[in-house]
Amino acid sequence: MIIRGDEPEQIRLLKKLYRPGNYFMQGNEAVAYGALFAGCRFYAGYPITPSSEIAETMARELPKLRGYYLQMEDEIGSIAAMIGASWTGFKVMTATAGPGFSLMQENLGYAVMTETPLVLVDVQRSGPSTGQATKGAQGDFFQARWGTHGDHPIVAVSPVSVEDAFWETVRAFNIAEKLRTPVIVLFDGVIAHTREQIRIPDPEDVEITYRRLPENEEEAKLPFGDPCGDGVPPMPLFGHGYFTHVTGSTHKENGLRDVYTPEVHDRLVRRIHRKIESHEEEIQKWEEYFTEDMDILIISWGVSARPSLGAVLRAREEGIKAGLFVPKTVHPFPGKRVRELLKGVRAVLVPEMNLGQLILEVQRYADDVPLRGVNKIGGVPLRVDEILREIRGVA
Repeated sequence: MIIRGDEPEQIRLLKKLYRPGNYFMQGNEAVAYGALFAGCRFYAGYPITPSSEIAETMARELPKLRGYYLQMEDEIGSIAAMIGASWTGFKVMTATAGPGFSLMQENLGYAVMTETPLVLVDVQRSGPSTGQATKGAQGDFFQARWGTHGDHPIVAVSPVSVEDAFWETVRAFNIAEKLRTPVIVLFDGVIAHTREQIRIPDPEDVEITYRRLPENEEEAKLPFGDPCGDGVPPMPLFGHGYFTHVTGSTHKENGLRDVYTPEVHDRLVRRIHRKIESHEEEIQKWEEYFTEDMDILIISWGVSARPSLGAVLRAREEGIKAGLFVPKTVHPFPGKRVRELLKGVRAVLVPEMNLGQLILEVQRYADDVPLRGVNKIGGVPLRVDEILREIRGVA
């Protein structure tokens, strides 16, 4: 595991194994290397297309960094193993696809309730059910947000390229550690299997965040308290001499179960929400193109953002004032900025590889602006000309 103070040795190992420079690799490989550079030293998973190369890369590379790879019997066991390892101090990750993501939802809720930092990569594929097992899609937008039950916050980031996959995975780990929460990397099978040139940085240039540990015995006795007032409790690690009780049932600040007192449940769940909501500005990330003088706005995410940008560039060449907004953090959704951008535009197009999911989130902020989905399923990504045709139709 890596805790604060271990950095010099880990950086030495990373420098020895991976030289900075340009590399040609798959999106799945970029996710794996992003995790390694972020300090992940424990991976538990079950191979499933189109995410399997992440497991293969972690299995090969983790032992070189004194880390651990476990292939579990299924996805339920995988996320359970991750949660246990996280409580001993490891930075942990797993990767899966739609059906495996479904199986992980119960324990994802447990991780939210127990405030367990972990990174879960969902390489989206075409469904429902087994669907097109090797094809990419973007059908898990709402599963990421609402897949587990009850009132719960979630953080989900979404890369748009292979290099982006490296850095968004690093960012996912930093958010998970800082806020003591699960973070989803909402990836897709197209970028996952795309090979591109990316630049691997010097390990010393990668910003790393570590979870807050108790500073004294009194803080360790309140693993679900709020001593700093930011909603994020210090995390006492198993095996470090503390008595710590962890349960997915409603619990008091000391971790002990109390499922009968309404105030205890209210206080706990509201704090878990507050620690995400109060950090939304630093969690949320997006990119904008040509939004200064647009009258048509394209909002797209993940793999669909790239042909969307191509369509906007082509539209601009034709004199159509189109702009593009790409959320890199899809949950919590940057709705405040979307509402600002929608003032004065005539129409909004939302391209995505599903039958309309992000568009429903945008709708919450659209007021009277006309929205139109640009949707494609079947495992084939949207093309520039398909999106451009829709732009011309509303111009």
